[in-house]
Amino acid sequence: MIAKQLLVVSRTAALVGAFILPNAWAQQPDFSGVWIPDVKDQKRQETENIPAWKPNIRRQIQHMIDEEKAGRPFLVLSHCLPHGMPSWMLMSHNPFELLTTPGRITMLGEVDGNRMRRIYMDGRSHPEDPDLTLHGHSIGHWDGETLVVDTVAIAPQAFLAISEAVGVPNNGDVHVLERMHLAKPNVLYDELEITAPKVLDATWKTTRIFRRYPERHYEIIEGEC
Repeated sequence: MIAKQLLVVSRTAALVGAFILPNAWAQQPDFSGVWIPDVKDQKRQETENIPAWKPNIRRQIQHMIDEEKAGRPFLVLSHCLPHGMPSWMLMSHNPFELLTTPGRITMLGEVDGNRMRRIYMDGRSHPEDPDLTLHGHSIGHWDGETLVVDTVAIAPQAFLAISEAVGVPNNGDVHVLERMHLAKPNVLYDELEITAPKVLDATWKTTRIFRRYPERHYEIIEGEC
């Protein structure tokens, strides 16, 4: 008798959970759709919000800046690798699409077939011994109407780039904390805190702006490097 009662309770909980989760999800801000980066603001931050580069890295960065001004830019993306984190959010000029589903948010980027982030929203923790990837391992949760995303396990080869011509490999141990929120119904702010102890002397805080245009028809298209 007890076993039957437990089975009924278990089935009832499963059915309730199946209905509660979509309803709870529907109450969150709508981040879905295609988002276009505010490139003008990216350019502004290149000079107004400079990371605290380590002295040896600062010399490399200055050389890249000088080369770009001389018409010989270093092409951060010339190796056919995905942008990786956090460069994707920092200096991409291409749109990305946000797909929100129960337990996960997926970001699909334009230009190359490997530009995809998975943000796990199902309550899991980071793996104890994660595989390192260019985009890292991201877990998220809602803090009111703000999406908080914690990313670790980023491969040391992934660039920390402030523009398409200025950036260096992070060299390991990077931690990225993002707080995403809608400043307006179709304006998304991504506030980043980037800790990269091999190339930065201090955590770098910066904000990136993305815009959604529901009155226009945008689709992500594939590309080849």
